[in-house]
Amino acid sequence: MSAILVTGAAGFIGFHVSKRLLQDGRAVIGVDSLSDYYDVQLKMDRLEQLKECSAFRFSNMDLADREACEKLFGANDIVEVIHLAAQAGVRYSLVNPHAYVDSNLVSFVNVLEGCRHRNVSHLVYASSSSVYGANKNLPYSVQDNVDHPVSLYAATKKANELMAHTYSHLFGLPTTGLRFFTVYGPWGRPDMALYRFTRAILAGEAIDVYNHGRMRRDFTYVDDVVEGIVRTVQRIPKALRDGSVDETDPSRSHAPYRVYNIGNHQPVELIEFITILEQTLGRKAKKNMLPLQPGDVLETFANVDELMQDVGYRPSTPLDVGLRRFVDWYLSYHGVDLPSS
Repeated sequence: MSAILVTGAAGFIGFHVSKRLLQDGRAVIGVDSLSDYYDVQLKMDRLEQLKECSAFRFSNMDLADREACEKLFGANDIVEVIHLAAQAGVRYSLVNPHAYVDSNLVSFVNVLEGCRHRNVSHLVYASSSSVYGANKNLPYSVQDNVDHPVSLYAATKKANELMAHTYSHLFGLPTTGLRFFTVYGPWGRPDMALYRFTRAILAGEAIDVYNHGRMRRDFTYVDDVVEGIVRTVQRIPKALRDGSVDETDPSRSHAPYRVYNIGNHQPVELIEFITILEQTLGRKAKKNMLPLQPGDVLETFANVDELMQDVGYRPSTPLDVGLRRFVDWYLSYHGVDLPSS
């Protein structure tokens, strides 16, 4: 049976994408290494949700293992790939750079090779808003220069885009990169700010607020992101060799290659984000006001015009609604009752 491959299926976004595809009647092969970067039990619990559907098959493997990756593609009829597996986190790249090389570079070339040799019809992969680095133009546009990353994580994501273009150019492999902007929602990662803030506020512990809360992020609810991913898979980029493509535009090419931003297009200051979370929890946060950290950027703000035009992407979840859904999930998952005032 033909299937769509979702790498990082036990991860935050990968879980939600796999769940949506299964609901749409697709057969899904999920791959994940179940690394211990954060709580493995959370990953296992996500997988248990997916395994309730008979159309889901799971393989516990490291995509950096070339032989295992070759077997994965060789043994299955994979028609499309959504590559979300990666070593995430900006700050962690300062202390464990080799994890990013293995997970974000070696694994990616193995996936590219699998797609190339099995004639996969479309590879959609996760890039990141981090690629904009020191860029000062706002909102961030896919036409902007992204040659000045400020973290190794960002550099590996920029490298993924370059590697994808090479395979699109040389082998005609259709590839689309999606630059994610601060995705949040139920089943999120414990290392992300929303999860950490919620846990600390409920425990009466202080939260670290970098740059004194004067950072803006384009917080994007996970269901909106999933909708954008699913729509993007269905729009396969075409090779355009008729001179209609501006070769100075880094987001497109004469090859079957595209890059899009996928964000909310409504940046929110971190301190406002915390205020809404406090209101949702009914608790005030104790705040450690700290300076900007190495590798962080002051603001992310996505121009999503191209994605809206090409696939009909329309982020629609207000921040207060998304935070309420996360908190409801968090309380249920951890069996926590909101403390009385």
